[in-house]
Amino acid sequence: MIDWTALRHRIETMKTQLLAGQSQDGAWRMCIDCGTMSDCYYLAVLRLLDVRDEPLIRSLAERIVSRRSPEGVWRLFPDEREGSLEATAEAVLALLLSGVYTESDPIIVTAKRFIREQGGLAKIRSLLTQALFCAAGQAEWPQSLQIPLSACFDSKGPLPRLFQLSGHARVHLVPILIMANKRFALRTAYTPDLSELFLGGPPRFDNDSPIVSALNSLFGAFSGLLAGGNAPLYEPAVTFLLERIEPDGTLLTYSTATVLMLFALNSVGRLPTDPIITGAIQGIRSLLCGNPPMVQIATPTVWDTAMLAYALREAGVTPAHPAQQRAARFIQERQQSRYGDWRIRNPGTSPGGWGFSYVNTRYPDCDCTTAALRIIQPHSNMPTQGHAASSEPWERGLNWLLSMRNDDGGWPAFERNGKPLPEGLFGFTGAAEIVNDLSTPDLTGRTLHMLGESLGMSTQQRWMSSSARWMLSQQEKDGSWYGRWGITYTHGTGAAVLGLTAIGLTPGHPAITRAVKWLLSIQQPDGGWGESCYSDQRRRYVPLSFSTPSQTAWALDALTASSPSPTPELERGVHALLHMLELPPQQWTRYPTGAGLAGTVYVHYESNNWIWPLLTLARIERKFRTHPG
Repeated sequence: MIDWTALRHRIETMKTQLLAGQSQDGAWRMCIDCGTMSDCYYLAVLRLLDVRDEPLIRSLAERIVSRRSPEGVWRLFPDEREGSLEATAEAVLALLLSGVYTESDPIIVTAKRFIREQGGLAKIRSLLTQALFCAAGQAEWPQSLQIPLSACFDSKGPLPRLFQLSGHARVHLVPILIMANKRFALRTAYTPDLSELFLGGPPRFDNDSPIVSALNSLFGAFSGLLAGGNAPLYEPAVTFLLERIEPDGTLLTYSTATVLMLFALNSVGRLPTDPIITGAIQGIRSLLCGNPPMVQIATPTVWDTAMLAYALREAGVTPAHPAQQRAARFIQERQQSRYGDWRIRNPGTSPGGWGFSYVNTRYPDCDCTTAALRIIQPHSNMPTQGHAASSEPWERGLNWLLSMRNDDGGWPAFERNGKPLPEGLFGFTGAAEIVNDLSTPDLTGRTLHMLGESLGMSTQQRWMSSSARWMLSQQEKDGSWYGRWGITYTHGTGAAVLGLTAIGLTPGHPAITRAVKWLLSIQQPDGGWGESCYSDQRRRYVPLSFSTPSQTAWALDALTASSPSPTPELERGVHALLHMLELPPQQWTRYPTGAGLAGTVYVHYESNNWIWPLLTLARIERKFRTHPG
């Protein structure tokens, strides 16, 4: 049996805490933790560009050390067995650059031993880590990265082939190509000598990174046509970056891309005192969050505010509540009116989407737009304090979202109708998700859920039926769905079942029953659900040894949507979730259940432990306590 008193108490407690945490402007400002990568990159660029901020550098160094495992290595996620060569190498470089730690410190000695045991720095496979070490004067730029800029640009600007890559791949790749063509290396008095960690070999990477070789294959075929020793086209490449700087000084709001841009601008002669450089450094500083402060890869303010306001509404905080009005106004004011690169494959559509960050003005995504539309819809016919009612933002946002639907029936993250690069071109797990921006079941499921829940759309419409067919075609043999932006099959399956049932698939549909059967087969002994980041790397389900609140909520959402009455498994899941949430929020698990780049970036959203549990508890109470079946 569900303890309805305990469930109601938890809902009320979470509501009270969230309402107390809302900012005056209507936003919720929570952190996203992507490990130490952004901390290391920011510390490195501060030191190498000679930005004198010793308190910040010391703070970043201490934050990096605080994430060291008991064995003395750095991991991408807690259950990564041996540790991460790339994360440990980045930490060693950053800590030595800080000047706070020296070669003889036990922390450095232990980390270096691990690097040697892993085969040395030559075994680094991450493109971003390789770029950092080359820019910091620790390694030679891979020959395969020295792709002529004329493969991507002409004197007028970027060539269409550059846009075969995803938007986030482009803004990371272009500064790397600029630096590689310049063979850029920046050394200061703080620069260590890590050549010993190449284990007696030359300071270069063994495989030139699979993604590097793949990019060379992709662009090299074109650059081979460019005979005649064309001068490097640095100016249009730099212009490409400058045109994508956001008002806070960051490059498309990404801290990692901004660091690479800073190095690239310095490589073409821009001094550290240049306003663009000082603005970008300050922009990254604005991404600091938490105590001790960490550098976020971007700020999640739009996403968090929209989804937390939606969860509160589901839990009974009505649209007329001042907190909902403030949140809706904050979201509405962040609707985008500028054209971005999405226009290239979606011409004829006016801007109207929302981005992840509150300073994002030109890189909207479908998931954040879906979340924003949920929260502004009830306010489109309701005047808020000092603001007249208007349905225009809602209509413009909905039009943009619908226009972004891919021809296959699914929704991408950022740009429609991306074409998958040739199969086998990339030789490492997760590469396709980095360079491509294709339809994904998790984003499509959430979009279908919003359209069904908010607009009553269903498979009776031909195009919605097409989207449902695409979703069904993506179901795995075991009944699960892959989730690109969360960990992983639990995330995808929860979103898929919620979306498909919202547009008319019945609980008895074979795809739904198979999904439920799979979810029940992976339920943890404590009644919850927990899935490892290894699932994202290996593209198969890998369990955690414990349950997490967000993954338990995703599974419960699917069971709730597909059950006419509480089942014993659902009741066990509710009990497990309530038990997890009995701890104070600061003691809730920080396991990263968000996905960034497979094998490189995993994300702990502070908001994940609030949004998804509150949503599912509210849905369970509304469906089963009010209408017990």
